Amino acid sequence: MKLTTLKHALVAGLAIAALAGAGAAAAQTAVTATLRADQPGPVIQPEVYGQFAEHLGHGIYEGVWVGEDSKIPNTRGYRNDVVAALKAIKVPLIRWPGGCFADDYHWREGIGPRDKRPVKVNVSWGGVEEPNSFGTNEFMEFAELVGAKTYVAGNVGTGSPQEMAEWVEYMVSPTNSTIANMRRANGRDKPWKLDYFGVGNENWGCGGQMTAAHYTDLYRNFAEFVRVPPGTKTEKIAGGANGPDYNWTETMMASAAKNMDQISVHYYTIPSGRWSIKGSATQFDEQIWADTMFQALRMDELITKHTAIMDKYDPTKRVGLAVDEWGIWHDVEPGTNPGFLYQQNTMRDAVAAGATLNVFHKHADRVRLTAIAQMVNVLQAMILTDKDKMVLTPTYWVYDLYKPFQGATSLPLEVNSPAYTVGKSSVPAVNASAGRDTAGVVHVALVNLDPTKSATVTIKLSGVTGKTAKGRVLTASTMSAHNTFEAPNAVKPAAFTAASIKGDTLTATLPSKSVVVLDLN
Repeated sequence: MKLTTLKHALVAGLAIAALAGAGAAAAQTAVTATLRADQPGPVIQPEVYGQFAEHLGHGIYEGVWVGEDSKIPNTRGYRNDVVAALKAIKVPLIRWPGGCFADDYHWREGIGPRDKRPVKVNVSWGGVEEPNSFGTNEFMEFAELVGAKTYVAGNVGTGSPQEMAEWVEYMVSPTNSTIANMRRANGRDKPWKLDYFGVGNENWGCGGQMTAAHYTDLYRNFAEFVRVPPGTKTEKIAGGANGPDYNWTETMMASAAKNMDQISVHYYTIPSGRWSIKGSATQFDEQIWADTMFQALRMDELITKHTAIMDKYDPTKRVGLAVDEWGIWHDVEPGTNPGFLYQQNTMRDAVAAGATLNVFHKHADRVRLTAIAQMVNVLQAMILTDKDKMVLTPTYWVYDLYKPFQGATSLPLEVNSPAYTVGKSSVPAVNASAGRDTAGVVHVALVNLDPTKSATVTIKLSGVTGKTAKGRVLTASTMSAHNTFEAPNAVKPAAFTAASIKGDTLTATLPSKSVVVLDLN
């Protein structure tokens, strides 16, 4: 081939490639929806945005607690940067001390002078030493610093009703009992507010390998001794099902519904669908992206089916469904302790989080509390730390975008979206939710699950007085974009201007792989 011919061929090839790229960029999904702001639903409880902090890896030690003598800036041992970041997203609730750790935890070992507390082995996570430096007083003070409600998980697996009863007394009793005075001797005069108490954790697994019937009997026994002073309220949360174990919920509701305020369910998104090889947090293709979205949105089916069972025994919906462990579980980062569950957090995690939060909004009549796993340095974390450095993850920024939904009244939003399909995994390309805050402003959350196509969403509005649509968007150039200590702002919200209201119609053009929250003013 002559040089000039080769040159022309290369130019033609580049032109074709450019056209193909432009076509891909121009490819767009058309979505229609109807928002009925004149038909308000239940309130989206702030606790739906709760967090989980377990004694696991660097979730507590180094992530939250560094001690008063640390060179890392701290307030009475708590990292200033982490506390400030959590306050900024208005974390409404923190669940502690586990997880699997809870049913090996004996509260008396975590009180009193820290240099006299027994050192144990964390048999659940990594077999490392547990110094018990962060105990009941430290957790309760941490929650107060953040401004969060408290959710303490009790020990059913290796504990007793007496131990549980005395722990509750230590936290909440205003009397001069010996145990209440023990709290005073440890530096806390006033009782704490114990908002939620979980009677065990995953008692079908690491919490005791129990049958549903056995745990139900134990739950009724233990829960009876979770006693708080007259005029105060601590909600009792029963240890619930492992994902689609509907028999567990049926058994519990049939025999113990009157003894509980909420029942939990745990569900983790495993991108591969296999616990043995979950897949890398940062190295994946579009098929794995689609598989992840499919697995994440199974949450809707799980909540729907557990709710149907609960409705049989509790038609007034008095009992809440607490999704107090959820999130994406990847393989740990190479070179890290397998027992510490440390993983990176990409745009994929953010999109899945936004889509799942929309599911929770849809089920606000039952889902009144959730706790993403976990808060710092573990699984789908809000925050990653490395010594004195801190980075906020894409999932953190989703929680920042969704702050207006805390305490908002849910509004029906019916979405008609084409499917996003890759291989055997198929989900709606766009999912959404809406709510009206206490100031009367309507907020709309839109998530484009398609990583390759933008989406134009046209929403028919009813009962909305706002004339403008402004908000923020979280997106990135690649599916695996993430923040690092060297580049902490690679994925961060930006102003969103591709939305407008004309008459009774809202139109928004969403970038591919994006999370958008709009305020209709």
